Amino acid sequence: MSSKFNKELQVLIRDKVISPELADKIERYYATKNIERPNRLFMIFGVFGALLIGSGIILMLAHNWDDFTRLTKTILAFIPLIIGQIMTGYSVLKNKSVTWKEASGTFLFFSVGAAISLVSQIYNIPGKLSSFLLTWIVLCLPLLYVLRSHVITLLSIVLSTYYAVELGFWSHWSAKVPWLYIIFMIAIIPYYYNLLTKNISSNTVTIFNWLLPMSGTIALGAFVGASDDLGFIMYIILFGLFYNIGKLPVFAETRTARNGFLIIGSLGTVVLLMIFTFRSMWDELLPGRFVYDNQELYITLGLLVVSILVFGYTAFKKGIKTITLFQVAFMAFIGVYAIFFASGILPVIIINILVFALGVSAIKIGVSKFNFAILNYGLLIVSILIICRFFDTDMSFILRGILFIAVGVGFFLTNYIMLKQQGSNNQKNRKR
Repeated sequence: MSSKFNKELQVLIRDKVISPELADKIERYYATKNIERPNRLFMIFGVFGALLIGSGIILMLAHNWDDFTRLTKTILAFIPLIIGQIMTGYSVLKNKSVTWKEASGTFLFFSVGAAISLVSQIYNIPGKLSSFLLTWIVLCLPLLYVLRSHVITLLSIVLSTYYAVELGFWSHWSAKVPWLYIIFMIAIIPYYYNLLTKNISSNTVTIFNWLLPMSGTIALGAFVGASDDLGFIMYIILFGLFYNIGKLPVFAETRTARNGFLIIGSLGTVVLLMIFTFRSMWDELLPGRFVYDNQELYITLGLLVVSILVFGYTAFKKGIKTITLFQVAFMAFIGVYAIFFASGILPVIIINILVFALGVSAIKIGVSKFNFAILNYGLLIVSILIICRFFDTDMSFILRGILFIAVGVGFFLTNYIMLKQQGSNNQKNRKR
């Protein structure tokens, strides 16, 4: 513990704020806590050290690779894998520190990938990149539970996303649906949930809170095939699911900046709904273009069921009064789409009203919480909606100018009133 902390304890004892016995208990508690807490900087350097050592070995071997016999190449391909397994086994059996487990696990993770690629190259084994990634993920996924490794979990998410993109986007005419991506994410969720329940405010959890929704957003496009119009519906439901996940009780005390599910869900919902405020989007959605017996429909229905279940759980735990318009926006869009499908201008008007209501709702939340970021986010939604109507309506330039002036004045006045209100509240608190 720092000397400054000890000095503060002595000051509290001298001023008779706490007793010497209580000070001893506090000192012992924090001493134990610091012993159990891993040295994060040392862990980071350990992981980078493992990566650099592995890279250095590969570079040295690559320089003389063509001069080796096939047997020598095979032995050299498996040496890093064997070393990684020995280090990992030693870390687990001896219950070494987190740094040991992270470093050895990272080394073994990349050794597996290197061994697969080198053996394929040595014996000229044909195969696709997606198959290589699949084998790599399947072999390394159990490591995240054996070692409880954050780095391996993060690498598994990145690799799974790459696999989904490679199989669904970049395989050209042989593109397939990456169903195994869903299995990989389901396998990672228990580990992520365990982290949430233990220390939700940690930086590692924050990284997961952003990486998981980003992975889902990127990978969902790989599941869109013939019915690409239905892909918009899939994404709106997905962003609704993300937002509702971000509103779960477990995230109640989490800062907004640390809640990637909430931010990505909100931004994605607003952007897609903003696109559907244009009539041209609805004109493109022709009934005859849909194929109703395909994976898009099944995924859409699956996402919709999960989203409604998550929303229902949140409403049950936190109460109906806590529900915001952002949480039900995806359901409102589905209702408009189902009832007023291809009905001309009516769905366009309803979606414009919905987007405007979302902006007003964000402004209201920002005012009630004295949160300038949420307040200006709501004002930005309304402003962008007005700008969109600027380009696809026949309003006169005078009316358009008045609208822009009104929005600008609204930005200034709302922030000014909020700032003054915050100042007056601070003065009242000081007087008390």
